[in-house]
Amino acid sequence: MPSDLTTYFTGLEFVNPFVLASAPPTESKRKILRAFEAGWGGVVTKTIGLHPVENVAGPKTIYQRTSNEKPYVSRMKRADTVSHSSWNWELISDQPLDLWLPDLEEIKTTYPGRMLIASIMAGAGGEAEMDNWRKLAKACVNVGCDALELNLSCPHMDRKDMGANIANDEDIIHAILAAVTSAVDVPIWVKLTPSSSALVDGAAAAYAAGASSISLCNTFPSLPLMDPETMKFEVEVDGLVTSGGLGGLAILPQALQRVSDISRAFPDKPISGIGGIRGFREAFNFIVHGAGNLQVCTAAMEEKGSGGIGIKLIQELKEDLSDYLRRKGYSSIEDFRGLARERIVEHSDIRRKSDAYNGGYSKSA
Repeated sequence: MPSDLTTYFTGLEFVNPFVLASAPPTESKRKILRAFEAGWGGVVTKTIGLHPVENVAGPKTIYQRTSNEKPYVSRMKRADTVSHSSWNWELISDQPLDLWLPDLEEIKTTYPGRMLIASIMAGAGGEAEMDNWRKLAKACVNVGCDALELNLSCPHMDRKDMGANIANDEDIIHAILAAVTSAVDVPIWVKLTPSSSALVDGAAAAYAAGASSISLCNTFPSLPLMDPETMKFEVEVDGLVTSGGLGGLAILPQALQRVSDISRAFPDKPISGIGGIRGFREAFNFIVHGAGNLQVCTAAMEEKGSGGIGIKLIQELKEDLSDYLRRKGYSSIEDFRGLARERIVEHSDIRRKSDAYNGGYSKSA
């Protein structure tokens, strides 16, 4: 039985390919230390910034469930339900940089063999914001962070020059990466928004500008549901809502589509897969579509008794991957990574019942 789940991704050695994604499970030193103790191969911190952050005056995250008997999606507690999705409108970390830095240094000193990736965010409104990107990058790397993940994907930022609001602008992607790569010499992961019809173009711009990897997918823009009896949204503040981020198992097929799109366009470039991983089967699907690193969030947050860091989940992921490698005779995930690429084709390439079909066009006389 293979006991060594070591993977190499963007030049970094991970003891296993499973990473806690940037989210509430990675919002503090205490949680990150517990995550490494539990066995996660890496952690991406909750996004660190320099601008003021204040969250909404209400619940920041809800978990939506469904069932066979009453197959509607709702956060309402009822018997015999299973997880459907998470929904949040939480902003980035409200802990200032000067408090994060000693925490990051202590985490890395305590677990020098685990990969600590700092998620950072600044704006795109001029050279002062480029300086903020550089300041954040230098500060996090100087205290020991192994890599950076640039958050260009949060779907509900207050500022219009941040997050997903700027992720479709290739010039801005180039400018931010130019600023960061000029400041530090560590792998740079770029977390792009999945809500783009030009995602491949955005990835191309990021890779060309020096990105070591693309991280996909962040949550999808979405609205909470309204109760037909009370006429209230399942989460609201003063009766009002705004777009938040949908995550969890519900986004898995869409996340795989986007990872596949990038992987087929850039088969030799690294991708960190995110979106709906609850166990090995979901992780396997990201790997065969080209991901060499797996990030997990909602499933860890939902695990009861773990403080939101997925203590049982990481053990199951490692055990199931190890068992799969043994049964298939594989030495690592690289033996089957990307195997699905050639089986993803255009719709017109799928066999029809009739040989006479001409792809939706009339045959010429």
